[in-house]
Amino acid sequence: MTRQTAGVPEQTTDQRTHSPQLSTSLPTFAREDPGTWDHLLDAARALDAAGFDRVVMSDHVAFGEDLDAYARPELGGQAGGRQPTGPDGHWLEPITTLAVLAGITTRVRLGTNILLAALRRPVVLAKSAATLDVLSGGRLDLGVGVGWQKAEYDAAGLDFHRRGRLLDLSLEACRTLWREPVATLDTPDLAFGPTHMMPKPRQAGGVPIWVSGTINPSVVRRLARFGSGWIPWGADAADPATAVPRMKQAVAAAGGNVDALQVVGSLRLVRRDDRSVDLGASFAPVPALVRAGVTDVRIGLTPADMSPEHLEAVVDAFRNAAA
Repeated sequence: MTRQTAGVPEQTTDQRTHSPQLSTSLPTFAREDPGTWDHLLDAARALDAAGFDRVVMSDHVAFGEDLDAYARPELGGQAGGRQPTGPDGHWLEPITTLAVLAGITTRVRLGTNILLAALRRPVVLAKSAATLDVLSGGRLDLGVGVGWQKAEYDAAGLDFHRRGRLLDLSLEACRTLWREPVATLDTPDLAFGPTHMMPKPRQAGGVPIWVSGTINPSVVRRLARFGSGWIPWGADAADPATAVPRMKQAVAAAGGNVDALQVVGSLRLVRRDDRSVDLGASFAPVPALVRAGVTDVRIGLTPADMSPEHLEAVVDAFRNAAA
């Protein structure tokens, strides 16, 4: 239930405070044209019914041909990483796709991991996200990051080397338009006078923003200013026991609120020789992740894992491990 006060939705319960949650990425890209995306719709329905807390999807708007840049951390990539498709891979646009999924699910939260938010005009992104949040009943999370690929920024007519500032500008504009009944913004890069944008997001304070990145000054400031959650990247994602306390300390020093900060932690399912999942071994690390400060445990699934019975067993095993 929500109440509307001065144009800003006020929620009677805090939907951002949760016990440890279970999430997974959806298969929204393919090396070649799959012919149909029914498998994506079926997966979303099954995960919703089984009790997963959140499903997320990736983002690429376009590709250049220097895909080796993905393995360069100085550009925003990951050391040793490899782009999962070639330049002609098929990637669904996240906001559009999540709108479809909102219409066929009822309870699972819908997120991006990550959205290259700076590639969208801020006012259009604010409107699209607010609309989706309203129509989904307040189930949207925006995971954002700067990305690694210069070609996408070139195609959008944007300066790749200013991508951090562009992201901050997008988030500032979105938050202002989401929260203020009559919004104004005055920055060197974007300014607008009294501006009305309705409807506001269903969630109090606007759509939750999850910031992706490593522990560095730019990400710390972004997280302190805008973030409801952190999506660790690179070496920090591999060592949550060390990284999460360091990030929380840095965010607190930057003036952010770490008490309600959510954090993603990745977990790989343990498979037996016959490729079946050993649920006990898979979720044995969950208590340590939770102690480290992880609030969203993200697992990878294959098409073979998508049967209703198996997904329900996965959720039960996770809940027991997190209890």
